[in-house]
Amino acid sequence: MIQKTIILAGALLLFSFKALTPSVEYRVTSGTISFKSEASLELIKAQSNELKGIILTEKKQFAFKVNINSFKGFNSPLQQEHFNENYLETSLYPTASFEGKIIEDVDFAKDGTYPIRAKGNLTIHGVTQERIIKCDLTIKNGNFNIKSIFSVLLEDHNIPIPKVVHEKLASEIKVEVKANLALK
Repeated sequence: MIQKTIILAGALLLFSFKALTPSVEYRVTSGTISFKSEASLELIKAQSNELKGIILTEKKQFAFKVNINSFKGFNSPLQQEHFNENYLETSLYPTASFEGKIIEDVDFAKDGTYPIRAKGNLTIHGVTQERIIKCDLTIKNGNFNIKSIFSVLLEDHNIPIPKVVHEKLASEIKVEVKANLALK
């Protein structure tokens, strides 16, 4: 009985130290998000270099966001204005975000490239969708590099396409994310 009590006390002590151990934080030092709409009459591309984000390695948690107004590179200033005012309604929904957990177990201390899946909530235009997004995580000399390409359906986020521009705006948008993260 005493031996079981000692083992139980030791296990509780070990777990309490584990719970008190802070998670290691990696923050985005540079990052880009670009999107492309390939419709029958027009190709629209834009990019933001203002990606913010964090990965907590101990919990395998992440959170990323971008200010929608930071996207540049449209075909014309009018196109950018329509993107912000009519489609993404940035006065109401100024940011897009993705937060959740990394599914795979990753040795964050070991250099290498790891194909991972990020499961979380993708919020665009005020609408949140649970998504699993494939990424490549490269770890080199204690720094992280993340690359991902995925699609977003406008209807999944209640972004309407007016009939007048239906052939100029694709219903499925290709998104590419690249981020470099370093220890906080």
